Amino acid sequence: MSTLANIIAITGASSGIGLATARKFAEEGWIVYAGTRHPERDTALYAGIEHLHVVEMEVTSPQSLAEAFARIDREQGRLDVLFCNAGYGYLRALGQADQADIERLFDTNVHGVMHTIRAALPLLRLASAGHIVVTSSVGGLVGQPFNEIYCASKFAVEGLMESLATYYKSLFNIDITLLEPGAIATNFTQTVMSQLQQTGGILEDEYKPILQRYMDTFAKRTTVPQTPESVAEVMLQLMQMDEKPLRLRTSDSAEQFVQYKVSQDPTGLDGLNNTRRLHLGL
Repeated sequence: MSTLANIIAITGASSGIGLATARKFAEEGWIVYAGTRHPERDTALYAGIEHLHVVEMEVTSPQSLAEAFARIDREQGRLDVLFCNAGYGYLRALGQADQADIERLFDTNVHGVMHTIRAALPLLRLASAGHIVVTSSVGGLVGQPFNEIYCASKFAVEGLMESLATYYKSLFNIDITLLEPGAIATNFTQTVMSQLQQTGGILEDEYKPILQRYMDTFAKRTTVPQTPESVAEVMLQLMQMDEKPLRLRTSDSAEQFVQYKVSQDPTGLDGLNNTRRLHLGL
């Protein structure tokens, strides 16, 4: 069992932020358990990296998670950091969305976080000071057109973690942090757009004009997306902070986007709607 190196478990470690974070932390000497749905496929992503174990973590399966954390218990005896990163996006109006698609999204983005924390909590409590980090999004703070289902899932995660933060520190000595990136230069966006095409593309209905304008505005954006590697660096800096923040935006552009939540209007509603429409070109 390990008694010296810090130990982190990461879900959604087959690509993007999860992959970059797993590599970064292993290079820094952490013992890393990189969780993916297909470890036999993804092991090659980590070839030659020491201190790193690829393990099956299907976040929609409590059984898969129970087996993964039982392995960490056998091999390490504790867990210092849990990084709940698995999740995906969904671009479709509520009035267009298939119910099965909605349920699958929530199964991964919301229920998956709950399953993972429940499975890891006994091990985290064995650490002298545990830490749970969850990948949220600026979409968990600011609603966006045609992303309402995805945003709803991230709003749910924000509420879950904010609630846990009210007593996990005092009861278990476990810190809680919501990582809130903006646009990321990963295959996340490409996957969302591919999913849109696979489910019929831009439909010929009343939503088409505004969806087309939204997509045109998105395509013309001038902000350079943040790289997964830079988010991994933010994660490493977070580990070095004496006081762990509840919320941590990962870039200046993410921080700026969240300012659309702020309004001079006392109710916050009129200004929120107007500034957001202006920002999105609507």
